Amino acid sequence: MWWPALGAALALYALLRYRQRRAPPPALARPSLRGRTAIVTGGSGGIGAATALELARCGARVVLATRSAPRGEAAARRIRTETGNPDVRFMHLDLASLRSVRAFASAFLREEPHLHLLINNAGVSAGGTTEDGFSLAFQVNHLGHFLLTELLLERLRSCAPSRVVIVASSAHRAARLRLDTLGSPSPGPLGAFQDYCDSKLANVLHARGLAARLRGTGVTCYAAHPGFVDTELFRHAPLWLKPLLVPVARLFFRNAAEGARTPLHCALQRGLEPFSGCYFSDCAPRAPCPPGRDERLARALCEASERLLRRRGDGDGDAGAGAAARRQ
Repeated sequence: MWWPALGAALALYALLRYRQRRAPPPALARPSLRGRTAIVTGGSGGIGAATALELARCGARVVLATRSAPRGEAAARRIRTETGNPDVRFMHLDLASLRSVRAFASAFLREEPHLHLLINNAGVSAGGTTEDGFSLAFQVNHLGHFLLTELLLERLRSCAPSRVVIVASSAHRAARLRLDTLGSPSPGPLGAFQDYCDSKLANVLHARGLAARLRGTGVTCYAAHPGFVDTELFRHAPLWLKPLLVPVARLFFRNAAEGARTPLHCALQRGLEPFSGCYFSDCAPRAPCPPGRDERLARALCEASERLLRRRGDGDGDAGAGAAARRQ
């Protein structure tokens, strides 16, 4: 099993970063977002809910795109009550189902005339395979978000200036992404962890490739590492390991509001346009691992992702959007 090695690595990393976590973060920009619309995937809890709360405080119309209707509706009510902003709503989105992604995008485009911020936040670390035949972590963390972004790109362009923020992770540094087996579950006892790392490198490359394609359109893109955060991401850990992970997370990891700071910085800070495509950590641009800086790999990932979508019957309209964007 990969959980013992991961648990030990996380515990060591948390101890090393303890002092830095306690340092006061930079002031959070809170510009007025009245008249602007944001989507936050996975917005019912954790980093997503903390992100949605701040956007609502700024006056944005916020769509919580999440799988669970009871949790999504409850989170929307809680944010409306806490901020006094009535323009917070839930819409169903299950990133583990490409049908659900298409249905969400269709409903959003029909019901919402504007889109200025797309926060691709939802993520999983569990193993398994989706109904579409892909690794669960790969589809939820990358491919589902890739398809969602493609379907919403024209709306983002028409509402420019607009931004796409992709929540990535420093785990991308352990990736071994292979385009010839893209989307297939990794073998072996560490397979689920490898799939997670590979999906996080795909997040970094997605932001880089998207930024290159959209240069000059007014749409900018950023990959944001939130740090190790005490959320439900590791809820699939075995019961015997949770007594170790839970106290370590409570003592040393960031809380959800702290974890949301870097994604919010990428969404709200003025003057970040020159950094479109960059990887951010602790509210500043950082160098990702060498594959994460590879422009050719970013283009190849986009093309491979489009091929996977075509193979699953999503192709003509969905994948074609990426090709059209590259031609312009």
